[in-house]
Amino acid sequence: MIRQIVIVGGGSAGWLTAGLLAAEHGAGGRVQVTLLESPDTPPIGVGEGTWPSMRDTLRRIGVSETDFIRACDVSFKQGSRFDGWVSGDGDYYFHPFTLPQGYGDANLAAAWQLHHHGVPFADMASFQPHLCAHARAPKQVVTPEYASVANYGYHLDAGKFGQLLRSHCIDKLGVRHVLGHVSAINAQPNGDIASVQTREHGALAGDLFVDCTGMRSLLLGGHYEVAFLNQRHVLFNDTALAVQVPYAREDAPIASQTTSTAQANGWIWDIGLPARRGIGHVYSSAHTTDEAAERALRAYIGQECASPRKISFTPGYRARFWDHNVVAIGLSAGFIEPLEASALALVELSAAMLADDLPATREEMDIVARRFNDSFTYRWERVIDFLKLHYVLSRRVDADYWHEHRAGASIPDRLRELLLLWRHRPPSRNDVNRIEEVFPSASYQYVLYGMGFVTAHAPRQADQLDAAEGYFREAAALTRKMLGALPGNRELIDHIRHHGLPNI
Repeated sequence: MIRQIVIVGGGSAGWLTAGLLAAEHGAGGRVQVTLLESPDTPPIGVGEGTWPSMRDTLRRIGVSETDFIRACDVSFKQGSRFDGWVSGDGDYYFHPFTLPQGYGDANLAAAWQLHHHGVPFADMASFQPHLCAHARAPKQVVTPEYASVANYGYHLDAGKFGQLLRSHCIDKLGVRHVLGHVSAINAQPNGDIASVQTREHGALAGDLFVDCTGMRSLLLGGHYEVAFLNQRHVLFNDTALAVQVPYAREDAPIASQTTSTAQANGWIWDIGLPARRGIGHVYSSAHTTDEAAERALRAYIGQECASPRKISFTPGYRARFWDHNVVAIGLSAGFIEPLEASALALVELSAAMLADDLPATREEMDIVARRFNDSFTYRWERVIDFLKLHYVLSRRVDADYWHEHRAGASIPDRLRELLLLWRHRPPSRNDVNRIEEVFPSASYQYVLYGMGFVTAHAPRQADQLDAAEGYFREAAALTRKMLGALPGNRELIDHIRHHGLPNI
């Protein structure tokens, strides 16, 4: 029977996994979750964005949204804005979290291209870009915890988030916390890991081990030598410079979206937290130097700032995520780049699938492992397709970086096939048809048409073009209503800090 689960590594990945496992299986002592954490390994700690799925995750493990917002320097995120990705000449588009109005009931893309091409697609099909443009919050002060008026995720301080999760898991969910260093890995005769040896506490035995050791991938990559599938030939970025920047004044508006601004050899993220902005330049070391990237970052910031912290990474993922009795979650499983904030979402999906399908016995584990590996191989490949789409559609000509991103040899076969299909029909649920797709078909439409992709329109009965016009009017009416009713992002956050949110 699977009774002892040992998570090696903390941070957001380790503590989210511990929380979901303990909340689902820890009642009555059925399963003991132990998290072994090195006291000498700080988290990466840059400002991070989440998807709306984080609301369900936090609710599932019993964290109060009010406590979370107060403790983790949280602001509300309603999507992403992309500046300069098309031509670099003042262009922009939004990828909001809310689906287009009437999505799936009419061919919105065809109606937009035929009659409204002068208006950005997302601005026409959804109210949410307008909320972001005015730095509005996604809910009212009377909206209960985790409920929404407009779909939302969060921006947060990753270091503080890990601390909140640690306290909650230990104090409320009974997770056993061990501080120590792994000195050896002890194997069973069948090849499973029997225990991890620590310098401070001896051997920690387990029936299942979760590798959350970051890019070292101590158990899956180190002990089991599961291959790392390098994806630098598809997505070139391998370095980031990150810095924290104070607001010019304390009451400055807080952006309701992550802003991603294209540069000659990469892009810059800009995340607004209540007390500061987290800003960073992601770039390809094969196309530019650290010094040139830092100059571009400082030019974007436009004011004196601290020296940025350099973070190097290799884009890619493991050939398997579960081997024997070890499953990797977080950076130990892989990392591509922070565009579209998929890292924490993949942690959530991985931890949730592990909690939902936790094998009762070792005999069942190989079956669950095969399903887990199939699911997450698919998900990592879809993340790569979706991120690559942003580069393939760009028409920037200011550097080899952009030309090489559009070269056919760097485009995955599946994405190339979809782009061919989308010349004559918009993305649909038939193109990304698994339950809990990482990016739904609506996200592909937001990016495609935000970046000026043209789908030739051959009229079909299912298009419902008149209905599409009605949905555009609905989106416009909702925009007017919500702009008049929703507070500013900072206004709502200040209210929560002083008064909290209602409980459901």
